[in-house]
Amino acid sequence: MKKLNRRNFIKGSLAGGIATVAASGKAKKASAAGGDFGGYPESMGVLVDMTKCVGCRTCEAACNKEQGLPEPDKPFDDYSVFDEHRHGGLPRRTTEKAYTVVNRYNVEGRDHPLFRKFQCNHCNEPACLTSCFVNAYTKTPEGAVIYNPKVCVGCRTCMVACPFYVPAYSFTSAINPVVKKCIMCYDTRLKFGRPPACVESCPQGVMTFGKRKDLIALAHQKIEGNPGKYVDHLYGEHEVGGTSWMYLSDVPFDKIGFDMHLGKEPIISYVKDFLAMVPMVLCIWPALFTGFHLLSTRKQANKEESPKA
Repeated sequence: MKKLNRRNFIKGSLAGGIATVAASGKAKKASAAGGDFGGYPESMGVLVDMTKCVGCRTCEAACNKEQGLPEPDKPFDDYSVFDEHRHGGLPRRTTEKAYTVVNRYNVEGRDHPLFRKFQCNHCNEPACLTSCFVNAYTKTPEGAVIYNPKVCVGCRTCMVACPFYVPAYSFTSAINPVVKKCIMCYDTRLKFGRPPACVESCPQGVMTFGKRKDLIALAHQKIEGNPGKYVDHLYGEHEVGGTSWMYLSDVPFDKIGFDMHLGKEPIISYVKDFLAMVPMVLCIWPALFTGFHLLSTRKQANKEESPKA
């Protein structure tokens, strides 16, 4: 058997790490997740008209039931949640227990609050997908961005990459710490041509389900046919390469928590160089530290075995 020494171990560790990174890169290319993927032309989407939302939280309850999520800390008819804010005064965000949440915004000049539903926007070119080196995410032809927990390694790179800060991490299970997010009811509804549960349950008709291209045309018809009612912007049509969920508003989007500085390029175009380093760090550094530990313990063992003078 070849004797293990410092040089041989580190050479083997580096070779194994680099091979893993290379294999990951090849798999990424094969998955059609590259920077030039523009989404599926016949994909479905949802148009959200926020001028209609009354904050009833019916969508939250429907999502909870459809996805089999735990009961909320407060019932869905308890509207005191709108007064709760996370640290720093920020609105509620999605968690492992809630894939969609509704927030209230009191906007100056508007005589009543505006309510905004928040969930995964299902990007045409998802940063979560292209940043994941184990290919845990898939952009389906129907428009949803779905997630496979069986291959997730819990690196949370997708959380860093997402421009909307959507993926939530499950800290409650030490043996299965996976990412949780809206999957657009893909398994139970979308792949059968049915709208997501939140859309179907809304009593105010806030959300319209259909082909994304048709929803874009409908949104512009609403804007042009109702002068002064809507801001002249369809959020999600072009942002970060376009999203399956798109929004109409009667107040500037930056007043209700939307990021207006994302640009039209997919977010991966700006962070791909940084994210490319993540697999290398995950593969090579653990191997190197393992090597250092092994060499240290081997040195100590040799010292103990040496004959005393």
